[in-house]
Amino acid sequence: MATVASKLYSDDVSLLVLLLDTNPLFWSNRSTTFSQFLSHVLAFLNAVLGLNQLNRVVVIATGYCSCDYIYDSSLTLSGNSESGRTGMPALFGSLLEKLEDFIDKDEELIKEQEHDERIASSLLSGSLSMALCYIQRIFRSGHLHPQPRILCLQGSPDGPEQYVAVMNSIFSAQRLMVPIDSCYIGTQNSAFLQQASYITGGVHHAPKQLDGLFQFLTTIFATDLHTRSFVQLPKPVGVDFRASCFCHKKTIDMGYVCSVCLSIFCEHHKKCSTCGSVFGQSKLDGASTVSDKKRKAPDS
Repeated sequence: MATVASKLYSDDVSLLVLLLDTNPLFWSNRSTTFSQFLSHVLAFLNAVLGLNQLNRVVVIATGYCSCDYIYDSSLTLSGNSESGRTGMPALFGSLLEKLEDFIDKDEELIKEQEHDERIASSLLSGSLSMALCYIQRIFRSGHLHPQPRILCLQGSPDGPEQYVAVMNSIFSAQRLMVPIDSCYIGTQNSAFLQQASYITGGVHHAPKQLDGLFQFLTTIFATDLHTRSFVQLPKPVGVDFRASCFCHKKTIDMGYVCSVCLSIFCEHHKKCSTCGSVFGQSKLDGASTVSDKKRKAPDS
């Protein structure tokens, strides 16, 4: 029979890795300020930590040019217990300091880059990779560990150039049985986040207004994995399975797919730029629907 500690860790205790979109290019054009948005997020994190004393929260900032760890409740709580400080201001004081430094550094990196026509997307692929690395380290630390899940609070549009890296992270999370929840707060929905939640068994939601963001976060994303089997959560409707081509990094509806490495192209090429397979015109004379994976075979 399982011990009480192991039962708590297997059923009720959660490790929430929050990916926080801090892209200044996105927040500069929003009616809701980043400080108002952050107040909802901090209240939500405080609620998650209050649901169970063994719950853990890790926050990763996702900027335009970089991403970084800015908060780990296990380290902060141990430090506050030694110094005798408690309460929400003490717990999140280090988070706000690191977040401010991160945003300043990210803005400096943006100024150093040349202005072009690239989509002002956040570095989602990097933050997903960092979240999975942290979770893998928790898995290897011992048999007793919280049930991990990832929550993406994203507002920036998808970056087609990150398609391969994002999909690799999604499939890695699926293999580790780590659900990826997503809350998209931008104007247009995110195909990346829809696919991430659908493939990994997470929850995807796109609230239309940010005034009640705290209510959405607590009622949908605060529930642990054990409790989710008893509550009714939003179900995926009309998931966007469109992919991005490897040649021009554009989101496409129809394209050519290499049957050797499954690379996707929006135009016909004589040779696959990924694996080097040579295509014949007779074998690759029409476009395929990428979402249906109708592949055209190259010459062997």
